[in-house]
Amino acid sequence: MIEKEVVCMRNCKDTCAMLNEALRKETAISKFYESILGQCNIPDIGNFVAEQIEEKRKSILRIVQKLNEIHARSQIIDGISSSFNA
Repeated sequence: MIEKEVVCMRNCKDTCAMLNEALRKETAISKFYESILGQCNIPDIGNFVAEQIEEKRKSILRIVQKLNEIHARSQIIDGISSSFNA
């Protein structure tokens, strides 16, 4: 599998391209695990895959929370800046 290189542009204003790419990949991996879980008939493997799905969901949630923090911080900074320009 050819992996495209992700390079931080360092000019994100109210989001992060790197975290958005991580979110995209984590979501894709989670969907993959969900698709194979339905095909698995070995309980031990099924439990393992279910655990992997849960870990990916937690990771996705943490990434979304961090993106929301970045967005909120940007809005606060914009508000402060606009108060000086008024």
